[in-house]
Amino acid sequence: MGQGQSGESSKHVTTEQLSHELALRFAKRCFTPLELYSFQDVFKSLAEHQDHIAYLKEDTIARFLEIPDILGASSIIFQMVSYLGAFPFGQDAPVVLGFEQMIMVVVIMTERYQRVLKKGNRDRTKLLFRSLAVFDNKETHKDDLTSAEGFVAETSTVETELSRSHVQGFAVDAAANDEEEEEEDDDDLALAALESLDAIEVFRHGDAPIAQASIPSDNLKKLIMLLLLIAPLGAQESLAQHAERLSGENLEGLRRTADNVLAAFVNVEKFPGVKIHQFNTVIPISFPFLFHGFNPLFEHFLFSKNIDFTKRKDGSDPLPPPTDTVLEQPLLAQKGEILDLNVLSQLSFFVPGSTLFRQLRLLYSGGDAGFSLGSFETKVFNWRAPTILLVSGNRISDPPTGGQERAFSNTLAPKRFPDSSKSEHVVFGVYVAQPWHQTHKECFGNSDTLLFQLEPVHEVFHASTINKDYISFTKPPSAHSGISIGCPHPKSKQTSGLAPHVNLGAVSLMLDSSFEFGVFTHNYTSGGGAFHNSGTRRADFQDRFEIESLEVWGCGGDAEAEQQRQRWAWEEREAEARRRINLGTGDIEADRALLEMAGIIGGNRSGGSMN
Repeated sequence: MGQGQSGESSKHVTTEQLSHELALRFAKRCFTPLELYSFQDVFKSLAEHQDHIAYLKEDTIARFLEIPDILGASSIIFQMVSYLGAFPFGQDAPVVLGFEQMIMVVVIMTERYQRVLKKGNRDRTKLLFRSLAVFDNKETHKDDLTSAEGFVAETSTVETELSRSHVQGFAVDAAANDEEEEEEDDDDLALAALESLDAIEVFRHGDAPIAQASIPSDNLKKLIMLLLLIAPLGAQESLAQHAERLSGENLEGLRRTADNVLAAFVNVEKFPGVKIHQFNTVIPISFPFLFHGFNPLFEHFLFSKNIDFTKRKDGSDPLPPPTDTVLEQPLLAQKGEILDLNVLSQLSFFVPGSTLFRQLRLLYSGGDAGFSLGSFETKVFNWRAPTILLVSGNRISDPPTGGQERAFSNTLAPKRFPDSSKSEHVVFGVYVAQPWHQTHKECFGNSDTLLFQLEPVHEVFHASTINKDYISFTKPPSAHSGISIGCPHPKSKQTSGLAPHVNLGAVSLMLDSSFEFGVFTHNYTSGGGAFHNSGTRRADFQDRFEIESLEVWGCGGDAEAEQQRQRWAWEEREAEARRRINLGTGDIEADRALLEMAGIIGGNRSGGSMN
């Protein structure tokens, strides 16, 4: 009977009451007492007041988070948080950003909701898509999602939440790049939240169908520029410290990098926006860490500058500040010909930032050490930590014009795939978890190896666990020596009767032995090889290019560099010992006497000159 009464009462619970209960649960279980106290103090210091009600405005949030005006992303962030504040009832968005709504925002943006929502799908990708999307409505909606002027906010009481209005979004032209697959409208994260409240039955489909939603390309590019900027943020680090990235050539580089990232989602020349299918397909494969910069950015709400952490409980004098100031290492110790801060942030979208920022060391640069397998070996071998190879170049014409281009093309099968894009400049790379070494019969690498393209389209090709033709490093007299990623291992030497062409893998990158030319192949028809096919570009293509720059970066610091130096020193000692065994002790007269005693030279024998 008690269960029946409980079930009956749950049917009459309002969405406002459930939102209030979820906000309380998030506040208690996702924040420490100090963080909650700081959050209250920050909100109180920032809030506007109208009719004794406190709320946050767009410019207040942008100023507090130090979002640069030049990016034009403030209104996009405000649209996102105005939607997320309505969680788990997206149909009520946009909401006024009162105290409870900002709890929802901070918990979601910092991914702390995972401490409460332990069941079901806890991925926030679809939720973030809805927060960014606009809808193709036939009716005209003139409500402005990015304005807070006409709204009244509330503090922590549930009753005033009844004033929330339902605004579906901007009216835009429908993006025509729908996929045939139908996406479910249910938001898994919202369902998980309601399940935690035992209130699934109150979920109603008030949101517009997600198939009608798209993220305008211009908005997504502005957001990507912000995400590139905040990617290296540490805990409580001010975004203003990265202001140098927003001027001159740095800003232009930021825009170019954002264009390459945007191209992974949509062809802006054909479609005006990004649909949910592309969003859900691209992010897990190529951008698993795309939104990680939001975590430290929104954690600023959990640290109040008004709280003096130097005060002591006993009332004695505060602790003196530390006298020794340790200068923090730069994000990138030195700029490469390919790698700069923008490309570094781009890499952090699919390689954990903890292994990149302040962790990379330039091991090899073709422009400095020379474009040869020997110089590559000398600089890169014996680095025991992961490495990242980057190569850039310009397409060679088809048919090739110069003699060297023709010679390289003759080593390949006749080109039957088109170029991947109209862009002349390309950048490819590979993340290698294992140490480099020369290969003779089998490739090296493992399933953690990542083959990727950074320009003009960002895409990551993950390794297969079945085909293990990951990486080969071969030197003459091997047939078609050089560096190959995703190709069958070359034969030890050219055998008469065999085809003279390089055996390229289905999804592969090959650099010739002189590091003059390279070729990237995507044979979608074959179904993939050592690396999986593209998830979005479902076509065959091949890019043949003349190498402009080639560099290898080691993930690690002084300890890894010292380990590499010691390894080289040990190998040099071993080589010297072998030379002494083969050729003698270094003392010519003693060696001659030893060889005469052995009967190898002397008398009627001749062992040749010892000089």
